[in-house]
Amino acid sequence: MTGAYRRGVGVMLLNADKQVWVGKRIDNTDEAWQMPQGGIDEGEQPWATALRELEEETGIPPHLVEKIAECPERLRYDLPDELQPKLWGGKWRGQEQDWFLCRFLGRTSDVNIATAEPEFCDWKWVPAQQLPDLIVPFKRDLYRCLIEQWAEYL
Repeated sequence: MTGAYRRGVGVMLLNADKQVWVGKRIDNTDEAWQMPQGGIDEGEQPWATALRELEEETGIPPHLVEKIAECPERLRYDLPDELQPKLWGGKWRGQEQDWFLCRFLGRTSDVNIATAEPEFCDWKWVPAQQLPDLIVPFKRDLYRCLIEQWAEYL
């Protein structure tokens, strides 16, 4: 069922003020901000992937992250037709992701986007309601779904 979709994860990371971590993508000339996400390696479990991706993209180590909730279903997005051949060797139509809502237990100084393979050139905390306006258009419905799913925590 998921053959046309790359399996991945995403993390909605909340600070003490219930704001969400977003990073500005290095590879996008538009003002594209997104939550941490990434692909699941073979044999890897979704939660382990979420912690690995979060650390790879934000520098935040797993001990500074507490899982609050998991989205009960995998969420999908489709890439625009013009992007499909350019990403992941044209193998995938989009992504199907497990999403985790997490609490950040650290300090601002614990965030370090200057990682080994940086994905972001800037980052900030934003109210969850701003997320759909910050993300690329083809992921907006997915972000709206997450906001609705986790409204009680936001």
